[in-house]
Amino acid sequence: MLVLTAAVVAVGVLCLADLLLTFGVIRRLRQHSALLASRGDAPVATRLSIGESPGPFTAVTTDGVDLTSHAGFRIAAFFSATCSICPGRVPTFIDYLQANQVAHHEVLAVVLAGESDSVPYLDQLTDAGRVCVQPADGNLATAFKVGGYPAFCLLNQDGTVRASSFTPADLPQLVAA
Repeated sequence: MLVLTAAVVAVGVLCLADLLLTFGVIRRLRQHSALLASRGDAPVATRLSIGESPGPFTAVTTDGVDLTSHAGFRIAAFFSATCSICPGRVPTFIDYLQANQVAHHEVLAVVLAGESDSVPYLDQLTDAGRVCVQPADGNLATAFKVGGYPAFCLLNQDGTVRASSFTPADLPQLVAA
């Protein structure tokens, strides 16, 4: 009888300790959720802050145009040949451009690819805007401080960042619906 009583008390103490630990974990998760919520809902695809300008860069587009600055682009998109998500985001990107009436010369699409990488969506991007194919350490991704792929960066007329995202749907609309 004494052993049974001791076992019931031990199980009760363990349950009470588990309950206290569970409440502690729930409290920390709520604090963590509040911290994440305070950072904002919109994902940030580049480490450029709103209002910041991309760094200096030089590049040559697939149609032979030399670029040395933001050169009047409204939007810069970054894709990687090795990114599994990128091919699926190209049609969404093109839909965004059409819905917002972004002209061909206002679009810069950058594809990071090695010499052996094939880029099946390159023709679609070329139809949408100017395209640069660069190696992974290319200076366009560095100038825009790209943090992941695909990345989309909306620019103001002065070349400063207006918004950035991993999906075109998260960018602000440029044309009223």
